[in-house]
Amino acid sequence: MSPLSLHELHSGLGAQFTTVNGAEAVAHYGEARGEHAALRDAVGVLDLSFRGRLCLTGADRVEYLHGQVTNDVKALKVGEGCYAALVTNKGRMLSDLNIYRLADELLLDFEPGYADANAQRLEKFIVAADVQIVDVVPHYGLLSVQGPKAAAVLNAIGLEMELPARPSSFSTLNDPTLGRLYLMHQPRTGSAGFDFFVPLNSLAAVADKLIAAAKQLGGRACGWDALELARIEAGLPRFGADLDETVLPPEAGAAFDARCVSYRKGCYVGQEVLNRIRSVGHVNRTLTGLRLAENLSALPAKGDKLLKDGKEVGLVTSAIFSPRLNANLALGYVRTEAGQPGTPLVLKSASGESSAVVAALPFQFV
Repeated sequence: MSPLSLHELHSGLGAQFTTVNGAEAVAHYGEARGEHAALRDAVGVLDLSFRGRLCLTGADRVEYLHGQVTNDVKALKVGEGCYAALVTNKGRMLSDLNIYRLADELLLDFEPGYADANAQRLEKFIVAADVQIVDVVPHYGLLSVQGPKAAAVLNAIGLEMELPARPSSFSTLNDPTLGRLYLMHQPRTGSAGFDFFVPLNSLAAVADKLIAAAKQLGGRACGWDALELARIEAGLPRFGADLDETVLPPEAGAAFDARCVSYRKGCYVGQEVLNRIRSVGHVNRTLTGLRLAENLSALPAKGDKLLKDGKEVGLVTSAIFSPRLNANLALGYVRTEAGQPGTPLVLKSASGESSAVVAALPFQFV
């Protein structure tokens, strides 16, 4: 297991820990539901340093990465970023990526546990290109401020740093004490949100500032459990849970596909398959929401089947009990003919069979 560099700081706040794909993460600080409420109604500060981070350097880095991922890297200016995927030559996802164009490098941010696989995949196609791949996890941590008061927290910590306005854009600050800081506009729960890349030797100081400011605004430090609750309520798929090597980007929904894939860029690995799907105009299954029965003895596991008229039409990928909706919710893939909101299905799990109803995403709060 890869431990968090701020393990002792979190322990002092009462943290309970978990692992996410082999990396240590804070599960909660004793009250996951309260942390979830903070993310929804005020603001939460999260240590996401367990996520993977690579940098691409070298004169050919932009053109090279452009030919490896689904989105348009060449169109990015310094201070801009995009969301993209690495896919196989058959168009199936190997990883998702937040890509940021820094002055002299490209920063890639992705789910934990995929650093080696992503580096190997990118190195595979480097022949004569001037590109180097560097793991920056030993040098930078990642703090995230999420919720409707996220901007207020960042304005309150006293750094002369402009808040980036557009999603995936970022600002940079060279602070004489803290070092070079990168602040990314990156909502992770369907609300406002920012990611803060901070040098490791300054990470504890910045975390203290953010948590103190959040408490002044009715927020708190939050863990993985609350983040998962909020992102599933928002209908946002996560690689390793709802996205994996079986998934084509268009299957994750129209909004996801529009954000992840450029159909106007030049050639990249997997392009022909994804362009062919677009020309056909549909996929056979789509990620959708599911409202589950109220009286479940246990939430379904990933891979549990969904049936209609006795035939298998889909499967569950993530499931939670939502405190906000007071309901059992899930994300899952359902065949197109059975995927209209309101369609009744049967969930088949280890606990037996129960009812499920297809729901539009994001889940609606009423």
